[in-house]
Amino acid sequence: MAEIIAREFTYVGYYFLVQLRQIFLYWVLGMVIGSIVSVFFKDKIHGLMRNMKGNGSSFIGIVAASFLGVLSPLCMYGTIPIAASFSKCGVKDEWLASFMMSSILLNPQLIVYSMALGLKVLLIRIITCFLCGVAAGVIIKLFFGKEKHFFEFKSFDEPKNRDTDPNLLIRFLKNLWRNLKATGLYFLIGILLSAIFQRYVPKEAVTFMFGGNEAWGVLMASTVGVPLYVCGGGTIPILQQWLANGMSLGSAAAFMITGPATKITNLGALKVVLGIKHFLLYWAYVILFSCITGILINLIF
Repeated sequence: MAEIIAREFTYVGYYFLVQLRQIFLYWVLGMVIGSIVSVFFKDKIHGLMRNMKGNGSSFIGIVAASFLGVLSPLCMYGTIPIAASFSKCGVKDEWLASFMMSSILLNPQLIVYSMALGLKVLLIRIITCFLCGVAAGVIIKLFFGKEKHFFEFKSFDEPKNRDTDPNLLIRFLKNLWRNLKATGLYFLIGILLSAIFQRYVPKEAVTFMFGGNEAWGVLMASTVGVPLYVCGGGTIPILQQWLANGMSLGSAAAFMITGPATKITNLGALKVVLGIKHFLLYWAYVILFSCITGILINLIF
């Protein structure tokens, strides 16, 4: 029995180290770039959003807001207070929806992490997340434009800026350390889970769940993304292994949308600003968009 356990530890350890070597550089690079954006460009990105206010073409504003949301380095609990300050400045609800939706799904750090999945998957992630933000803004404009306020930001104040050290290098290193603490454990857990999948889950099972029947695979990925997604960096090793084992690109896209959009911490923050009716509509929108997107990607690729 001891020999069997030792053998399995050896196998899992080997897969763990192989996966770690493949993805470690992307993780480090992602943290570095994320900290650079947060320390040196965050205020400029958010300043552009504030300056939009209520003027200009609504659709152009939706597209611009979704683009700025992708560039924003904040997590959801940081994004909502910032969005509340945008609202006070007169930014339209459809622009806020577009910014918040794309910000939930993607940020510069996660873009770098996703490079480990290959260029095609990276481009699919960027484009679909951006379009998800645009579609959210268009829906708010068309169907909820007559409502006085779609969001309720009363309980949110603008977050305290922690990047205030007068020494730029120390400010950057402090931000990088916070990034390391926030993502390190989940990154290692993701690699461990990937190693376990590689050792004990047959490729045929992954193909059956996420690949063979493509519509079924997309639906499964949309559903699995809800409970499994905890940290963006932690899911990259798992996705890498699933894709290698037969997961379709559409299923991967669906997982990359529903995962961050329905992460428990994100849902908790969104429930406060949406209310129960709009919150349920948000959930339905995410699932529907991810399924349609996954099916279309499978048809194209």
